[in-house]
Amino acid sequence: MTSKELIYVKTAADEKSISRAARKLFMAQPSLSQSIQRIEEALGTALFNRTNGGLTLTFAGERYYHMAVQILKMYEDFELEISDINNLRTGRIHMGITNHLGTLTLARILPEYKKLCPYIELFIHEENTASLERMLLRGELDFVIMHAPKESSQPQIFYDIMERDPFVIAIHPEHELVKKAVQKPGYPYPVLDLKLLLDEPFLMLHKEQRIRQITDSVLSRAGLANPRIALTLRNYETALLLAARGLGVTLIPLQYFKMASYEFCPTLLSIDEKYDACWDMCIATLQNSFLSKADQLIIRLIKEKFGSSNPEKEHML
Repeated sequence: MTSKELIYVKTAADEKSISRAARKLFMAQPSLSQSIQRIEEALGTALFNRTNGGLTLTFAGERYYHMAVQILKMYEDFELEISDINNLRTGRIHMGITNHLGTLTLARILPEYKKLCPYIELFIHEENTASLERMLLRGELDFVIMHAPKESSQPQIFYDIMERDPFVIAIHPEHELVKKAVQKPGYPYPVLDLKLLLDEPFLMLHKEQRIRQITDSVLSRAGLANPRIALTLRNYETALLLAARGLGVTLIPLQYFKMASYEFCPTLLSIDEKYDACWDMCIATLQNSFLSKADQLIIRLIKEKFGSSNPEKEHML
């Protein structure tokens, strides 16, 4: 079993097509097809189901794929270890980050990092959390700056928590529910019981976005598992603007609200801590994966700037 064979099977599985995989590998389609057939013959079992809709993995194929990902990641980790020997004068980093966290963090981190590591190639992948987790599991990323899920369905991923950020309710300033919110010690805004939102229209983000996942979890704990959704959007800033104009209510992390400016500003209301309405900024890595010195350095800078122990953090947000 060679690294080429591992790459052939992994690429065919990722692309779900021999022809697309062959183009990606810069080789002829018949040659790739024959190579995969020889691998299957050597193993004595089929790795792919060949259907009109494309390739799908058999059970044996799934096991081969996961093994291939792990071994290819080991090869890549070895290359990174070699770059460490050169005292950070060569190497590369593939980091993932969500779009909005990129706006929040990168300008504060990268200038200092480039001064310390001017020869390290840095590839930044900005995607939603679901895509970033898939890329991390496929070994395409070294680490990801993201927000951790409330309940992880990926035991292979380790979420190193840095800091917690509360969610708040954004609502039209003249909405009648604003008067029902109560001032309580320890909360930045008057507290509104989520159960009072039962009949309200919600402005939601898409389900693959972490803000939506946290919102669904919080509402479910409040007995609002099936809220009335007025609009589904991709941009939380749009949701806030529409909430300010009275088209519905939305839940938003306080940190994100503070880093934006709005032509129309909603009223913010706090959520009782019993609903666990918050999320945790974290560094996500594969369990027990190798992190190069370059990876460790940029992760250290991120933690220094955004970790909960940083006394300057509140002034930055």
